[in-house]
Amino acid sequence: MKNDPLVTQLENPFRRLSLILLAVLMVTVCGGPLVAETFRLETATIADMNAAFEAGALTSERLVQLYLNRIEAYDQQGAELNSIITLNPKALERARELDAERRRSGPRSILHGIPIAVKDLFDTHDLPTSGGFLPMAKSQPWRDAFVVDKLRKAGAIILAKLNQNDWFAVANWGASTVAGQVQNPYKLGYVPGGSSSGTGVAMGAYFAAAGLGSETGVSIRNPTSENNLFGLAPSQGLISRAGVLSISITQDRAGPMARSVYDVAALLSVVAGFDPEDLYTQESIGKIPEEGYTAFVDADGLKGARIGVLRDLFSSSPEETEGVALIEAAVAGIKAQRATVIDPISTGLDLFALINSVGVKNFEKKMTSNLYFDRVGPGSVFRTMGELVEKHPDMIPPVLVERNKVGELDHNREYATQLKSRRMIKEMMIDLMDKYELDALVYPFKTLPAKKIGEGWSWKTAYNPLSSATGLPAMVAPAGFTREGLPIAVEFLGRPFSEPTLIRLASGYEAVTGHRKTPPATPPLPGEVLNY
Repeated sequence: MKNDPLVTQLENPFRRLSLILLAVLMVTVCGGPLVAETFRLETATIADMNAAFEAGALTSERLVQLYLNRIEAYDQQGAELNSIITLNPKALERARELDAERRRSGPRSILHGIPIAVKDLFDTHDLPTSGGFLPMAKSQPWRDAFVVDKLRKAGAIILAKLNQNDWFAVANWGASTVAGQVQNPYKLGYVPGGSSSGTGVAMGAYFAAAGLGSETGVSIRNPTSENNLFGLAPSQGLISRAGVLSISITQDRAGPMARSVYDVAALLSVVAGFDPEDLYTQESIGKIPEEGYTAFVDADGLKGARIGVLRDLFSSSPEETEGVALIEAAVAGIKAQRATVIDPISTGLDLFALINSVGVKNFEKKMTSNLYFDRVGPGSVFRTMGELVEKHPDMIPPVLVERNKVGELDHNREYATQLKSRRMIKEMMIDLMDKYELDALVYPFKTLPAKKIGEGWSWKTAYNPLSSATGLPAMVAPAGFTREGLPIAVEFLGRPFSEPTLIRLASGYEAVTGHRKTPPATPPLPGEVLNY
């Protein structure tokens, strides 16, 4: 034994120390408990943030400051994205309070201490809600929108109110009379999508962990597409609109926008639910998973799925060739993940024309606006839409003047016909999914990239508004970039309250595509990487 070289090495104290250090190194390299974790703000999900909180490597105060640093560097300076109307001056103070609460009693929810930004249509009792309309810049609601209240009770920090399409005045796409034009961070000088333009840009440039947008037509999904994000237009009735400045009581929806499917699911887990002020949400009772929506995030979510390719919504115009090719590649990628893809699926109708002919916002704008102003309380700048039109005729477009003339709807035959047509299209889509036993339909959300600011755009080719024409839930996901570096998006459409399925499919798609990337105009800043 004395001549055994291993015994000789162990008897030498220096040799023993070397072997101990080698063992520690091997444990570290092989993934043992001593492996260091790296937190990168650029790619961090809300799950990553919570892991860093739990490890003591990150606080809410530091997280808020990191986002404030980015806002300072890129929103009014640098790229001058102009995505924010109002910053919460007490965000850091609130973060410190939530850090103390976490140490004292633990987190309230998955969003405890997480900075969230919301479109400036969502009422906040401590910050004005302008709708992007300059005469409403100081309109101060006396209470929060229902979903904002839910966020605060869950421990989220409302970091900012975001720029948007002006809700009442004539302005460029993605611009307001309060704060001006929002810039696309993927190509400066190009539109960022609308009307939730600020939410799209702030999420794309990661100015907050996640954000809320709203839409009547495609105002969640259009800026989601233009800013290379994931965004959910939820089932009609899943998320309350109470305290959200709206156009249509029938069509309007609020929904989460984020850089990952997990973050969409995390935000949805908090804001979904019944609100007696918005009776549409009664439909959600019994249909919201008790475990929350993050439980359905699955990297293998496409395996075994049945997905139909709705060819009615593929365009063949020459200018859309590049975008269509990206969508075709996305469909091929879905097939490669052992999903059963039924292609083609068709209604046999001119679906483009049909879904662009069933809007009801022209009938409902006056009623919905008056309902909102009544809720704002004594801090409201206006009591009715009629007062707004009367006081600012130089700012109001003719279409709003006409909408303000709409009378009682009880016996309006045209309005009743539009509502009936919407129900018909919805039932048609559900029947298609039932016929082929599909989990979802897939098609291009849009196949034209963003245009230059001021260049204009076409309602018919800018996007596919099937979800807003039916109230069915839709998840938009990145499908890659054009040669000019502008994003294109694909959309998954599901049955009513099938958000768990859409989250499963989209997370499976996300895991194998890797299309998400940081805009070139807003690179990471020093201090955004933590090792622990």
